Amino acid sequence: MSVTAAFSVPHPPMIVPDVGRGSESQIKATVQAYEQTAGIIAGLRPDTIIISSPHTVMYSDYFHISPGSGAAGSFSEFGAAGVRFDEEYDTELVQAVCRRAESAGFPAGTLGEKRPSLDHGTMVPLYFIRKKYTGGKIVRVGLSGLPFADHYRLGQIIRAAVEELGRNAVFVASGDLSHKLQTYGPYGFAPEGPEYDRRIMDILGRGAFGELFDLSEEFCDKAAECGHRSFIIMAGALDDTAVKPAALSHEDVTGVGYGVCTFFPQGPDSARRFLDAMCAKLEDRRAKSDPYVRLALSSMESYIRDGRIISVPEGLPEEMYTVRAGAFVSIHSHGRLRGCIGTIAPTRDSVAEEIIRNAVSASAEDPRFDPIAPDELPWLEVNVDVLGEPEDIPSPDMLDVKRYGVIVTSGHRRGLLLPDLDGVDTVESQIAIARRKAGIGEHEKISLQRFEVVRHF
Repeated sequence: MSVTAAFSVPHPPMIVPDVGRGSESQIKATVQAYEQTAGIIAGLRPDTIIISSPHTVMYSDYFHISPGSGAAGSFSEFGAAGVRFDEEYDTELVQAVCRRAESAGFPAGTLGEKRPSLDHGTMVPLYFIRKKYTGGKIVRVGLSGLPFADHYRLGQIIRAAVEELGRNAVFVASGDLSHKLQTYGPYGFAPEGPEYDRRIMDILGRGAFGELFDLSEEFCDKAAECGHRSFIIMAGALDDTAVKPAALSHEDVTGVGYGVCTFFPQGPDSARRFLDAMCAKLEDRRAKSDPYVRLALSSMESYIRDGRIISVPEGLPEEMYTVRAGAFVSIHSHGRLRGCIGTIAPTRDSVAEEIIRNAVSASAEDPRFDPIAPDELPWLEVNVDVLGEPEDIPSPDMLDVKRYGVIVTSGHRRGLLLPDLDGVDTVESQIAIARRKAGIGEHEKISLQRFEVVRHF
């Protein structure tokens, strides 16, 4: 046996009548979809119900799986102490997941329990399931601050453990959609909110799990979603498998998005190995990079794997040997900055040497990050900015965040910010960030310089 079905569901406590006290009638379509989902699960009679929840224990660099023989909980914090649960954990499956994670050097396990009681992200799905099906043990899985790809890998590990033990299991990915859909909602409105809900319901409705990685972490944060990582763990549990998807409901009444979808495995499908596909896409992108980026990648990989700084190779464009210029090497992993080091002015005999040394510094010496490990290399994206000559400017009016980088100077302190960066949309924010980088207070007098860059991908 394996994961016989999977479901993405929301967890608004108000949907429980003793909590909502009539307000649950606002989201009738969600209630009806939940009832339908619970009936499907009851018909499958699973041995184990695996629930991934954003509201159980969460760490930045570790996936917590609830330990012990079981847990109890109630909706007391929502004024409904009489709605209670007493659930038994599938300890054998938990142990199998932990063994596989440890064997793979993957950061998941039962350490760090902080709140043994069941959370509402787990109890809301159970409220509907237990009305129709009282059998089956549960496994409660938390999310983490780790990249999306690691959430997918956790799903793969869970699925392998399920198959090892021959469990008939269902996977319930608990998570609301955007919390910024309406101005009257609890978190207000952001344009990314409705866009997230539209895109995620389209992705889940088609079972196009690979596209979950196309929604950047920055975009998801702006949309204030809470279920994306939960959905990716579910997708990992259905890796290499064709699915029959169905979107049962989507509502936006309270300013928070609630979506219910079902997924039924249809057999093996090698075209749906989405993590492998993402890695292959990155490899292809690196192979098509220009010589500046390929040199940075070679330098970085040599240093990370062997601790060796390469010499300037033959076969580069002539200007890389003859031009002297400052250069920045920026490294991203899974859409997040992973290192960025550069030189404002040339410090070496050629821009090629500048790139080689700055690639090493960005990968191993950026004080904001740990040195990059060899197993991170397949997921890295690199760009190289070659800086033009800085010019003094009398005022911020001569800046343009898309075209010019800025250098702010006060005494011996100097801060630089590159142009055309995600999230930096105004000159004021550009200067403020450069000030902070240099440790220059907002009221201290500064001089300004601007510069242009040639960005290589």
